[in-house]
Amino acid sequence: MRAFKITSLFALAAIVASACGAAAPTGDIKVAILAPLSGPVPTFGVATRDGALMAIEEWNAKGGINGRKIVPVVEDSQCTPDPAVNAANKVIDQDKVKFIIGEVCSKASIPVSEIANSKKVIQISPTSTNTDVTVDKTGKVKDFIFRACFIDDFQGLVGAKFALDTLKAKSAFIMEDQSNAYVIGLANAFEKAFTAGGGKIVGKENYTGKDTDFSTILAKVADAKPDVIYLPDYYNIVNLAAKQAKEKGITAPFMGGDGWDSPDLDAKAADGGYYTNHYSPDDTRAEVVGFVKAYGTKYKDDKGQPKTPDALAALAYDASNLLFTAIQKAGTDDTTKVKDTLAGLTFNGISGKITFDASHNPVKSATILKVSGGKVVYNSTVNP
Repeated sequence: MRAFKITSLFALAAIVASACGAAAPTGDIKVAILAPLSGPVPTFGVATRDGALMAIEEWNAKGGINGRKIVPVVEDSQCTPDPAVNAANKVIDQDKVKFIIGEVCSKASIPVSEIANSKKVIQISPTSTNTDVTVDKTGKVKDFIFRACFIDDFQGLVGAKFALDTLKAKSAFIMEDQSNAYVIGLANAFEKAFTAGGGKIVGKENYTGKDTDFSTILAKVADAKPDVIYLPDYYNIVNLAAKQAKEKGITAPFMGGDGWDSPDLDAKAADGGYYTNHYSPDDTRAEVVGFVKAYGTKYKDDKGQPKTPDALAALAYDASNLLFTAIQKAGTDDTTKVKDTLAGLTFNGISGKITFDASHNPVKSATILKVSGGKVVYNSTVNP
């Protein structure tokens, strides 16, 4: 009987200790930031890293997540599949992270998502808009994968509606890189919505991400005389193509997506163009005003002037805060519980009020920006 009592006491103590441990986990929370700090779009990576790090610093200044310090692990994933995969495997297997903020580019986020989902690591991409990031080829949702940005289908629809309704465009010419999932997704969505709305696609030409001479395509653009030219690529390609178009006397406005959003966008070349984006620093909402001020205080440009956060920074900040809020509300870093909490969040972010649909895509508004007079200016907001 005595031996039974002692054994029972030990069993009871083990149960209590286990319960306490589950309810109150301790230790730092490692969070990986995968961003292209080199490669074709380094400004995207810098802004993403800086937005995420600012959120981390703010949480740590308030005591972390339920008293636990957030420790960032930053890796250069280069907006390219192989480096992104290597970075993901490194942070998961070596650094033992359970949470990833990134990647920026869809072509990098998609292979990362397959690794993270299989290992039950939560990945939230700030800016990858291709539908395949959060669902597999069969349409099944990847349980542990989320994003903070709207998807290509919505962005393409908004762009097409703006071209038809506001610009009164009746024809469009599409330029696309068939090797870039982001470009393909936007181009397909725009074409579908534009033709459904009564518009006509008068030309569609392909190029590669390594091309620097677009004269052959632009000669076809000049012959087709479209009302708009849809170029849903990153700023580095836009700079080249738009400049060459102006040199050839092509006056039709270029349109594109959030890949245009960069301090390195050639505003002179892209003058008169429009693009869909996730937020504008000119927004007068209190959340945006406070964010822009804090970001400018923390980060300075080469001349020592406050940096204005672009959409990459804003979305990285939102993605980080969405993730940290979910961990806090879940009361644990158990990724199964955190992903369930994240899926049910309603969150007021810099890029608007965010809820998630069944495919882990945020339901939110879109912003139309115009390149005019050497600046990017707010044009309008489109609600879902």
